[in-house]
Amino acid sequence: MLLLVALVLSAGCLRADDWLRFRGPNGTGVSAERGLSGDLSPAKRLWRVAVAPGHSSPVVRGDRIFLTGIEDDRLVTFCLRRKDGALLWKKEAPRARREIFDKRNNAASPTVTAEDGNLYVFFPEFGLLSYTVEGKERWRLPLGPFDNFYGMGASPIVAGDNIILICDQSRGSFAVGVGKEDGKVKWRQARAEAVSGHSTPVVYRKGQGPLTVLAPGSFRMDAYQASTGELLWHAKGLASEMKSVPVVDGDRIYINGYNLPENDPGRQIPVSPFAEMIRYDRNANGGLEKEEMPEGRAKSFFEYLDLNRDQKLDGEEWQLFAQGMAAENSLLAIEPGGKVVWKVHRAIPQLPSTLLYEGVLYMISDGGILSTLDPKDGALHKQGRLRAAPDRMYASPVAGDGKIYFVTQAGVAVVMAAGPEQRTLSVADLEEEVYATPAISGGMIFIRTSQALHAFRP
Repeated sequence: MLLLVALVLSAGCLRADDWLRFRGPNGTGVSAERGLSGDLSPAKRLWRVAVAPGHSSPVVRGDRIFLTGIEDDRLVTFCLRRKDGALLWKKEAPRARREIFDKRNNAASPTVTAEDGNLYVFFPEFGLLSYTVEGKERWRLPLGPFDNFYGMGASPIVAGDNIILICDQSRGSFAVGVGKEDGKVKWRQARAEAVSGHSTPVVYRKGQGPLTVLAPGSFRMDAYQASTGELLWHAKGLASEMKSVPVVDGDRIYINGYNLPENDPGRQIPVSPFAEMIRYDRNANGGLEKEEMPEGRAKSFFEYLDLNRDQKLDGEEWQLFAQGMAAENSLLAIEPGGKVVWKVHRAIPQLPSTLLYEGVLYMISDGGILSTLDPKDGALHKQGRLRAAPDRMYASPVAGDGKIYFVTQAGVAVVMAAGPEQRTLSVADLEEEVYATPAISGGMIFIRTSQALHAFRP
């Protein structure tokens, strides 16, 4: 934890209670603040301000909150005042194209990141932009177009002198390091195996070693040197489509990944080699068209597997399908260098990231099953439903002041006492859908819904 605090404060003038990126300090979701509310009901709400639609999560620096959204078909970054939600400024980004997004995603999903007096914003339909906290544009860098089946979703982060962005897509996935002062590309690293992921990276440094970026992708997590993009090491065993954020605790890294029910151990389906499947190629064009294929997972997921959109599966696409079916849904504990220390396979989330707080791991599945585990060995303390009524989860849990905060897709906010027992302190209904992860700053909790930003006082 001291390492994480040092990384957060290394920029110089940042406040210890700032929440500067997706999931706060180095993506942990953990705040060191005290006196936080244990009740997120309307009675504890300080203010509610309507905001443009978007799935990006709140970022807080000092007395300012930063979000992105889609307003009248325009891509906007806006700044609100923390004490009352008043709009301080709004800036429009170019909308260079229209990309395809899954219905659970949109063009304003990536969360901004902040450092010193500057912001860094990624819109998949344009690229990267930088503003001062006063809203003055510093630079812009067009990127794309992108080809992610679900639409892009990873957020940029600051790592040393660079902005790091992971761009995983159907073909041509890459990681890029961009100079935070001038917006120039400093390095670019191909990610050959990675397809259609959304994971936002974190940073890690051991002793006097190089600052390292930990970037989960299909089947593996890569560790890049932040300054050069050099691949230092990688860890295998991840799922085929990664969305969650790694959690770093000293020399231990936790990462969860889920793809399909058939990726649970014992339920995996063998996949025949492409050399055998090609016998179904009735028109002899060298690939497998959908109508040529026998019934099964490959046929039902044909649109996901046809990465180059040529209406047939080639040998490379079939090999990725085989790798994806062989991968395991799991929560992994990994040591730097890539050694997997332990793994568990039950109730694994695809979207919500794992939370480590006060010696307990919290893992909430997409369907609302909460597992509390021992981080030393993955032993299960307790597993149960978050609340009586089933619900979906998109937001990741966050923690502070001995409390764990969960918000369901339907907008039900659940506060639990920290600890393996899963003791509920309060349940409140915001009555608006939630896809964004809450932020904690200045003694307040901020939750973005589909319609508004809510601020809860202590």
